[in-house]
Amino acid sequence: MRRLLAGLLVFVAACGSTGDADVITAVGVERETVREAPVEETVRGLTAFACELYGRTARPAENHVISPLSIAYAYGMARAGAAPATGTELDALFGFPAEGPHTAFNLLTSQIVTTYGPPPPAREREENEQRREPPVVAIANGLFTQRGFTPKQPFLHTLAAQYGTGVREVDFRGDATKVIDAWADEQTAGRIKKVFDRLDPDTKAVITNAVYLRADWDQPFGKEPPEQAAFTRGDGTTVQTTLMRHKTPLRYAEGEGWQAVELRYAESELAMWVLVPPAGTAPAGLLSPQTLRQVGSSLKELPVDLAMPKWDFGTSIDLRERIPLKSNDFSGIADGLFLGAAIHRATITVDEQGTEAAAVTGMAFPASAGPQAEAVVRADHPFAFVIVHLPTRTPLFLGHVAAP
Repeated sequence: MRRLLAGLLVFVAACGSTGDADVITAVGVERETVREAPVEETVRGLTAFACELYGRTARPAENHVISPLSIAYAYGMARAGAAPATGTELDALFGFPAEGPHTAFNLLTSQIVTTYGPPPPAREREENEQRREPPVVAIANGLFTQRGFTPKQPFLHTLAAQYGTGVREVDFRGDATKVIDAWADEQTAGRIKKVFDRLDPDTKAVITNAVYLRADWDQPFGKEPPEQAAFTRGDGTTVQTTLMRHKTPLRYAEGEGWQAVELRYAESELAMWVLVPPAGTAPAGLLSPQTLRQVGSSLKELPVDLAMPKWDFGTSIDLRERIPLKSNDFSGIADGLFLGAAIHRATITVDEQGTEAAAVTGMAFPASAGPQAEAVVRADHPFAFVIVHLPTRTPLFLGHVAAP
């Protein structure tokens, strides 16, 4: 299965554009190899931000998913062009370290990715094939600028040195959207083919981030027969669904008001944590930094009888409404730029073989200012999930299932 996410930022200035040729422009800066960076502090802030944003945006009766990593990469690159007051505000919102998140994201990328190139397409599976594939994880960043427009050098240097981002010149009054769409299509192995419906012709720059992951479960579902069951929604109504079954040793934890089970992805340091509250209880309160720390520190292997549904859904969020900025000055990119719009879209699909998810973040800038009894985990009512990189505890995706 595939899992991917993408982030992008749009910078718009209220003046005309010139030229119509697409040109690759090197900034002359090699990506730095970072061996020490405040990754732990950055991930801690990212997790707190993710849980807070989830609380502000999730609706109990609706399925919900966000990609904290996509949003953080997008705002992190924007942070490189923020004026001092705006940078301080972003640091507080995201919990970025005092020296900024850039070296941490650079090091985190090297810890998570399996390739720095575009991801290869998935191999076609034979029917009933059980062989597990190693994951493919790729993170790519791009900067598209209007021909004749030059962002400030410190901004370009940071994006090149810490995010591996060069510059591609395009014509935002011409076919820039097609160029950006082609980049997204390549970097996500064809999973994201369209980035913008349209771009303001006065756009001056677009930052893109794409993260791609294709991962199989370490222990695929299917050894136990599936179960036809009623999934009880939060309002008490039910929907018939098929529950996938596992009866096997898994890492499991429980606390006051929750059970958690860890589902590892094959040949990787990635996992999904499934957090299930008591029946009749909403899962929203489970996605807090405190609960996630408790889950991570108390998981232990024991026999588990797990039943959970497959799911497939998406979410769209207006980030400018949910992450308001009092100081909105991105003149570190170019004079007069401010954040005019920001959108986040995410999708996730989970089945017997693995996980597939995608997210897009867009920001537009116009010019202005041991042996145990078997644990039974039945996710037949609303529950939460988090997909994490285990060594750093980075949350790639989190959300809840209200109705599969």
